[in-house]
Amino acid sequence: MAINFLPLWENHSGIILGLVRNIVVSLIIVAAGTITTRITGKLLKKATAGGLLIDETVTRILRRTVRYGIFVICVIMILNTFGINTTSLLAVLGAAGVAVGLALKDTLGNIAAGIILLILGSYRRGEYIEFDAYSGTVKDMNLFTTTLETPDGLFISAPNSSIWGTPLKNYSRYGKRRMELSVGISYSDSIDTAFRVMRDIAGAETRFLKDPAPQVLLQSLGDSSVNIALRAWASTDVYWDIYWDQIKNLKLKIEEAGLHIPFPQRDMHIIADQGKGIKTPGNNAPDAPA
Repeated sequence: MAINFLPLWENHSGIILGLVRNIVVSLIIVAAGTITTRITGKLLKKATAGGLLIDETVTRILRRTVRYGIFVICVIMILNTFGINTTSLLAVLGAAGVAVGLALKDTLGNIAAGIILLILGSYRRGEYIEFDAYSGTVKDMNLFTTTLETPDGLFISAPNSSIWGTPLKNYSRYGKRRMELSVGISYSDSIDTAFRVMRDIAGAETRFLKDPAPQVLLQSLGDSSVNIALRAWASTDVYWDIYWDQIKNLKLKIEEAGLHIPFPQRDMHIIADQGKGIKTPGNNAPDAPA
């Protein structure tokens, strides 16, 4: 049986045209939002790959924020197109947001700390950092947590608020670190010979940076040794390789030069009490006869 749409059109043509218009406008809004999201994502991607110093983690979070923001704006515009009053809806959502914010204040604190850390750029992925009692290489960072991998392969997930609230050391940021190799020699050994050994080690190690130049200095006069130190700068990627190699080399070179690495020692002098009739603490023996 054929359906006659003519009476429906004659009686409700205005409503139908309005509905079609609203649907077309909604589709245009969705298309515009999609295009805007893609363009913004490409611009942020180019900013990361280009000359702008924007971290990849920051770019990823900004892309998500822009995507969700455009989505919310498009939904509100579509609701307005269909004549739905969004003012009251926004008021309800605002009140719900306040309630959720109070319930999730710790989570929001992590988000705020994450945003601040991202803006300041205190650390980036691949850098080695230390905070509180934890240290490791940054593997990932989002608005809630930062993920680290320790040198012994442990996984650490730290809330951003715990990182923001403590002093932070970034060992990778400047690309170089100062190394200090120290050794103690006997007081009877020659300090000039020890200095020559340390300078020879610094000159033979090609991985040390030339600027700043290595330094050899008398570090301290210990209880049982004279402590000599070699301070030199190295790139962070080879820092530990040089350190372990030169610790071994330092002992060998010191011994080859005839110098001695003394053991900690302490001299103890015992003074006997020769006086008569004098009681020492803990001595309850009777006095000797005169």
